[in-house]
Amino acid sequence: EVQLQAFGGGLVQAGGSLNLSCVASGFTFDERTMGWFRQAPGKEREGVSCTTQTNSVGYADSVKGRFTVSRDNAKNTMYLQMNSLQLEDTALYYCNRWPSAFRQWGQGTLVTVSS
Repeated sequence: EVQLQAFGGGLVQAGGSLNLSCVASGFTFDERTMGWFRQAPGKEREGVSCTTQTNSVGYADSVKGRFTVSRDNAKNTMYLQMNSLQLEDTALYYCNRWPSAFRQWGQGTLVTVSS
């Protein structure tokens, strides 16, 4: 069974930072491009960032220069360092296969940015 567990969300003031972690199991993590997704209230889920087997990375325009994605294949773990957080970053953050996600999304981790 595919499991995707996201951790590290919380309440943070605008301009602050958070570091999210995603621990995966049930598939060959080190052979998959993985990504972070988020869904804000009233909006569709969107892609935020992705990282390949060898840690090539990509970012949505909205987070370039502020977020950094990385992975540790030995730990089946992907990270998202989030700096200079903005109110618009408030969302439930998920990790999954990129770009074609598994049907299992997990519970995600909530990031709330306040003023």
